[in-house]
Amino acid sequence: MSLIHISILALVQGLTEFLPVSSSGHLVLVPALTGWPDQGLVIDVAVHVGSLLAVLIYFWRETWMVFLGFFQLVLGRGGPGSQLALYLIVATLPVLIVGALFVRYDVNAALRSAEVVGWTTIGFGILLFLADRTGMTIRRLEHMKVDLALAIGLAQVLALVPGTSRSGITMTMARFLGFERIDGARFSMLMSIPVILAAGLVDGTRIYLSGDFVLGLEAALAAGLSFLVALAALAAMMAWLRRAGFGIFVLYRLALGGGILYWVYA
Repeated sequence: MSLIHISILALVQGLTEFLPVSSSGHLVLVPALTGWPDQGLVIDVAVHVGSLLAVLIYFWRETWMVFLGFFQLVLGRGGPGSQLALYLIVATLPVLIVGALFVRYDVNAALRSAEVVGWTTIGFGILLFLADRTGMTIRRLEHMKVDLALAIGLAQVLALVPGTSRSGITMTMARFLGFERIDGARFSMLMSIPVILAAGLVDGTRIYLSGDFVLGLEAALAAGLSFLVALAALAAMMAWLRRAGFGIFVLYRLALGGGILYWVYA
């Protein structure tokens, strides 16, 4: 694999993993637009490891609190950490269950097309706009409850369709539920940790069973670039949401989706 191929994949993954614009949708477009062959599972795992490391470092306080809270939850102890751990478990279960069914019946293969990405990019972009304009700002992360976490988790299932955007649909639901932009984004980013871990575990198992696991310079480079770009993109998005809304991301989604559909149908 060429250096430019690795660099573009890492750049696309890092930039789009946490922005509400769909990383999976962009990664579907890379081979479609360039004619490059599929990058393979090793590189897929590598770029996801890089983006996972970025969110762990950026939200290290919350991550540590959840880590300790999980053990408090197991021991039956209360506290903010155990509550947040419980909410993340509740929010993650739906996508793990439905995702397992997608893998078992290979549903994703039927959805990985530029046409699907085009329509979902536009449709869920409009939904994000409506949520941001109509959703009240009456809740912070401290106001999270089990039923609210479950609602956001159910919305996350839609992200299994390329072009939807995991971060986008979860932040959309959070805004509909009245969470402030920055707090909805914080919960969405924390939700990404178990999801990326689960996806990495599935792909890692496939690599192990195939007997073709080679952790070489290409994978290390892809992970490193993805980490740096994802960390910068995450910091920029959180800074933006502290003073502005999702309008810029909606406009990008509409322009991208429209361009994709024009390319597909023309």
